[in-house]
Parts: sequence; structure tokens; C-alpha cells
Amino acid sequence: MTTLTAQSIEEIMSRHHDVFHRPLMERLRAPLIAAGLVLYVIFAWFLFAIGSTISNGNWDIAGTYLADWISYEVRPDVEYDGDYLKVEFPRFSPLGDNPDPAWLQKTTAQVERLAVTETGGGIGTENSTQSGGSFMAPGAPGTQAGGSGVSSGGSFMAPQADVTTEAPAAPTTQAEGEMLSEKVVTSVNLGIGPAKVEILPGLVRVNYRDEELLIDVIPEQSVIARGDLPAWAVQKVADGDILMRFGFAGSLEVESDEVKIRQRFLGWENFWFDTRSPYWNKNFSEIFGLITSGERIDPDRSNLALAWSNFLNNAEWQHADVWLKLLQTIVMAFVGTLFASILAFPLAFMAARNITPNRFLNQFLKRLFDFLRCVDMLIWALFFTRAFGPGPLAGISAIFFTDTGTLGKLYAESLENIDDRQREGIRSVGASPVLVQRYGVVPQVLPLFASQSLYFWESNTRSATIIGAVGAGGIGLKLWEAMRTNADWENVAYMVLLILATVFIFDNISNAIRKRLMGNDNRSH
Repeated sequence: MTTLTAQSIEEIMSRHHDVFHRPLMERLRAPLIAAGLVLYVIFAWFLFAIGSTISNGNWDIAGTYLADWISYEVRPDVEYDGDYLKVEFPRFSPLGDNPDPAWLQKTTAQVERLAVTETGGGIGTENSTQSGGSFMAPGAPGTQAGGSGVSSGGSFMAPQADVTTEAPAAPTTQAEGEMLSEKVVTSVNLGIGPAKVEILPGLVRVNYRDEELLIDVIPEQSVIARGDLPAWAVQKVADGDILMRFGFAGSLEVESDEVKIRQRFLGWENFWFDTRSPYWNKNFSEIFGLITSGERIDPDRSNLALAWSNFLNNAEWQHADVWLKLLQTIVMAFVGTLFASILAFPLAFMAARNITPNRFLNQFLKRLFDFLRCVDMLIWALFFTRAFGPGPLAGISAIFFTDTGTLGKLYAESLENIDDRQREGIRSVGASPVLVQRYGVVPQVLPLFASQSLYFWESNTRSATIIGAVGAGGIGLKLWEAMRTNADWENVAYMVLLILATVFIFDNISNAIRKRLMGNDNRSH
């Protein structure tokens, strides 16, 4: 190992003076940049209140929205109906009309009640049936033999009060009774993931994570838990609603008038056929059998045509409309980029100093390009939506204006950096100015122009989705409508996946064409 002497070190330092004797600012450059970045992050943290935003964020709702991308909820309600229960599903339930899922078990009983019909013979009397929601048998308290009752007749006097004026005799009435048999729900049992729930009139029993929670319900008054609430149950107000969350599986909310059930299932409900389709709720083999060998469901068309029509016109997923809007987005991106390229091409020749030696025209066109570029595509979309109304024309115009400025600037800069020797060679043989540009300039820049236009076409496929959200047509508007409902996040996921697939396909097509145009195709020949 060679040891350097002090003299050798001094000689090396003298030969490389710039390395060992750097200026102070050059030595402090890296630490100052790092300190500036740290200060900027601290400034931004407090300016945008990032800490409080994170701490106050409703992450439970965010998690629910993310879960809705890959799953769906069934939302039955169990209402209290006196001594019995009533199970109701939403009008547009994913389980169809009159759902009776296996995971929700109802215990029913057959009861009898008396329907009382009063008949009167006087003027202004009618036949009427009085059920009053009562299940009292004949002879129970509050009824009299024959079904007759005591009526106040609109008077606030006690039944035994003396009447000082003589009133005309009331028409005589007779009561007729008829016993009706009715099936009622006495209890409901279900499982929400690992949680087991039993609902009885006036009582809800929940077992979850080896803990049991009993809740007493006084209809229309209060909800009272027996004992302390476990960690998975929340009651914000005393005697108020109790909300229980069971993770991804769903939740249960006990109110004084009903119990709200939220049961979550993995997957997209009714993606192929909606509940109105004859193919709904059938497995693949049953559908295949109906299409290939089953009798015609619709006499006017084959079962295959009916299945295809039911799929496209699915009321919940609207496949035909979504695909049409996606096609509009692709057309918007293509037409807007095409028109921008066509207009930017001649304007770039006039803006390039070496092609058109006119300083006023050069500067005017370059400032025009700057103006078109500095107004964002989204702003142009809002402007044209107001001018033309919602639709693809507004989106095409927004892309056209923005890309005309951007492509015009890129084209002009490319023209100003061409090799003038090729142009001089064409001019030396006596070619006209038009032919000089045609054979001396265009062959040099055309592959680059095409490559830049293809890149913007691929990029505008994504941008057209964004501007569609403000009414400029395409799938962006439909995506925004689905997001605004806060209930169709699975439809949002479906459209996002279609957009990703479209961008991926066009990105690969654009890259392949650009490689060929620029002569960078690396395939072996």
C-alpha cells in the first residue's frame, strides 16, 4: 500500500485546484437545496392544513366507497308492526321483485283478526270496514257483543255526563264481524359475515367477536342497550340509534321504528342481465341451453338475439350506452387531434423564422400558439359547452383549440432546427420555393410531426374523459353522473376499467407506429 506524502498531496491539490478549492456557494448548494425542500414541505403542510385534513377525514366512508367498487349491498329493513315484524326491500333491489334470500330467515305464524263492518240505515251512512291494525279476538277488552261500540260522536263530554238538550235520534247501526287469517313475521335471523343477528319485536340480539349485545327497543321512543356497548357498536345520542359495523361484510343500525340491514356481497350484481330479463338469476349452463336448444321466449326473435339485447339494454349497467359514450370519447380525441394537426402544419411553417423570414408574422403566430396553449383544455370545454350545449362537439372543439397551440409550437421549433444543407441542395438545382419546402424540409420533419400527433392522440384519449365530466360529451359525463349518485361506485369501476383498457390499447398502437416512423423499430430483419 502506497502512502502519500504531504508533498504529493499538495501536488495533487495544485493540479486539481477546482476540485479541492470549490467556491463557498458551490459547496453549500446541495445542503441549501435540501433545506429549501424541507421548508417548502413544512410551508405546504400548514398552508393546506394537511394534518387536520387527514385527522378529520371520514375514512370509514372512504373505505365503503372503495368496497363498492368490487362489491354490492343488499339493504332490507325490518320494521316493527305492533307485536310482529315486517321485512321490506328497496323498490329496485338487486334481488328482484319479492326477494326471499336464504341468508335472511323469517319465522312466521298464522294469526286471525276480526274485521268489523258497520252498516247504517240512515241518511249519510255507509258500509265501512274497521281493522285499525287490531288483532283482538271477539270479546276482548274494548269490544262488545255483536261488535257494537261506544262513540263520542265528536263530543268531549264524559260518557256519564247529562245532556241538557234533546237531540234527534241517531240512525241505528249494526255490526257484522268477519275473521281474517293472515301470515305475520314473528322473528328474523340472519348473519352478516361472522355476526349473528336475531330480531324480535322489542328486542335485538347480536353476537360478534365472542360478545353478545342485547338491545331493547320501545317503538317510536327509544333504543336502549343492556350493559356497555362493545367497541364495534356506536350510539351517539342517549336512547338514540345504535350503529354496528362488521367490517367488509356490512352493518346493522337499530332505530326506534326499524332495523336497517346492510349486507355486502363480493362481485358486481346483475352485470349480465337485469331482474327483468328471462335469463336473470340463471347459471351459464341454463343460459346456454336456452340459447342453443330452448323454445323461443320471444316469438319475434331467437333466444340468442334476445339474450344479446337484454345484455346491451341492462337497466342497471347500460352496456350499450356506456360503450357508445366510450366510442364518442375515442372519436372526440381522434377528430380533435386530427383537425389540430392539419391546421398547425401550415401555421408552423409561417411561424418558423428560417422558413418565413417575417418577424411580425412569426411573433404573431407564436403568441397565438401561446394563447391557445395557456388556456387549459378544461376551460375551453366549459366555454364551448356554454356555446354549443353539452355534447361531443364541445369536446372536439376544446381538444382542437388546445392542441392547435401546442402542436403549432412544437412543429415550429422542429422546423427551426432542421438541417439547412438538404434545403440548399434542392434550391441549388433551381427548384421553386414550394418544391424546396416539399423535398428539402418536409421529409426531415414529417416523421417527427406524425410522432408528436400520435402521442397527443393517445394523450387526448385520457383528456377527453376529463372534459366529458363538464358536459363535453363522451364517457366522462356518464362517469361523473355515476359518481354524483354516491350509490353506483361499481358502475364507476366498470367505466374506469374500460377507459384504462382503451388507453392501454391506443398507447401501444401509438408507440408501435411512432417507432416505425422514427426508424427505431428494433425487430430483427
